[in-house]
Amino acid sequence: MQCGNCSVVCSLAPENKPFPRKEMIWAGWGMKDKLIGNPDVWLCHQCGDCSTYCPRGVKPADILSAVREVSYQHYAKPKFLGKILSSPKWLPAAILIPVIIISAILYLAGTLQIPEGPVNYSKFFPHAWLNSSFTILWFLTIGLGVLGLRNFWNDMKKQNPELKITGSFFKNLFSNFKEIMQHSNFSKCSNQKSRKIAHVLVFYGFILLLIVTAFAIYAAVTHQYPLGLFNPFKVLGNVAAVMLFIGLTVMIIKRVTDKENYGNSSYADWLFLISMFLLTISGVIVETARFLNWSIAYHLYFFHLICVWFIIIYLPYTKFGHLLYRAVAMTFDKSVNRDYSKKNED
Repeated sequence: MQCGNCSVVCSLAPENKPFPRKEMIWAGWGMKDKLIGNPDVWLCHQCGDCSTYCPRGVKPADILSAVREVSYQHYAKPKFLGKILSSPKWLPAAILIPVIIISAILYLAGTLQIPEGPVNYSKFFPHAWLNSSFTILWFLTIGLGVLGLRNFWNDMKKQNPELKITGSFFKNLFSNFKEIMQHSNFSKCSNQKSRKIAHVLVFYGFILLLIVTAFAIYAAVTHQYPLGLFNPFKVLGNVAAVMLFIGLTVMIIKRVTDKENYGNSSYADWLFLISMFLLTISGVIVETARFLNWSIAYHLYFFHLICVWFIIIYLPYTKFGHLLYRAVAMTFDKSVNRDYSKKNED
């Protein structure tokens, strides 16, 4: 297809080398080297305008989504973590990794059994072991993710040797801060207005959970844990859970009922949505189980820990990683003065 209608209707495609027409040509010719390391693949917000207005129904949005999935595996460090998340057949292995890690920590802590008495999760997973292992895991995941992002940055430079990078990385990253926090580019998509609302709810819900988790670690260190039901941070955590639940529910319903506009949902899409949904629901259930002193509270808590660690361990290798790769791609465009946001302003 050579019409270029997809690039014309896209409100985010810059006038200089607009997407996704060139990406569709490269994909048709099997030019993987041109697609991997291409910032435009990540500047696409998959609003579906290009697919909606395509006269032949070739669904460019789905093609770019598929390229992003391949990119997760390509930049994965170590490679096997990207591989086990690429297919349902590897899902048991992906789940087994956090199960083994959590079980090993409980064994070393000497608490690999159900405690007696009122529900107190710190008796099952001591705070010192939980907080230290979670912190180490978080920084290890971020470190491995940064390695992949560094390679992605270098590939973008190699593919665009004619473009000169100006300014520091962090200065250019900060210049995109407002757009990232407001998700303003979603407003430019005419086809799916509800997508922005759902993404904002999930985005800020997850950020609030990270803030609450950081305070929970501090409270445990200073012996202020467990928190009461009406503690401000406990309330904030519940608000975050509601935001995540609503946002994820909207995403799931739209993908099931509006496939024409949302496109074909891949395994990566459902892996992200379901894992985040289970994390949210299990967190609420675990909190309820503690206050109501359920007999199966510790079993539920173990399941919730698996959900949490699954999200954290695989953050750079699942669709969650698009937050990182999109931010870096936007920063690259800002660095080479190719600001796609000016298209609508002109």
